Amino acid sequence: MVATGLLVSDVDSTFLTQEVIELVAEHAGVRDRVEEITTAAMRGELDFAQSLRARVALLEGLDETVLATVRGILVPTPGALELVRRAKEAGWVTALVSGGFHEVIDELAAEAGIDYVRANRFEIVDGRFTGRVSGPIIDGAAKRVALEEFAQRHGVSTARTVAMGDGANDREMLVAAGTGIAFRAKPALREVADVVLDGESLWDAWPHLEAASRA
Repeated sequence: MVATGLLVSDVDSTFLTQEVIELVAEHAGVRDRVEEITTAAMRGELDFAQSLRARVALLEGLDETVLATVRGILVPTPGALELVRRAKEAGWVTALVSGGFHEVIDELAAEAGIDYVRANRFEIVDGRFTGRVSGPIIDGAAKRVALEEFAQRHGVSTARTVAMGDGANDREMLVAAGTGIAFRAKPALREVADVVLDGESLWDAWPHLEAASRA
């Protein structure tokens, strides 16, 4: 059966109020440095893949048990879970496509009923972070590819795809979508978005999904 539409959301500072890697970095005592790199990357001042490798390198030696602690303090953005629930009821396919990490967000995604998660993975050996990323990095281009792949898999036309994000690495995904929504976003994303939302709740995106479903 063909889906009504496809909703793809970034995770850090979009679906979640936090930046996952900063929560992990807190446990390594390097949060300030990681925040600096994250901010520069989201403004589009640094190559995303390069910035991610630099941030993960600062976590070398950290015990993997911190991941459970971080999973326990995740805070979904107001309206995020409601938006996904309503979208699912209306026949939409839902996905989280993130420059963050499977090890932290998969559990929340499963609880929310998200259909797909595409994210990075920490390399962990003998219970400790190696300071490297395992596998290909999910950057802006990979986010766009994921959106296109999921839409094709479910027979969803471009006009019925909605992408949401906040940073520069969401640009390609928003441009490729039928409706690109910048949520409390950096200037680099606002300039390419179809819709700019500056409120506190992701539920504000629902009217745009309804409009896309009629496209």
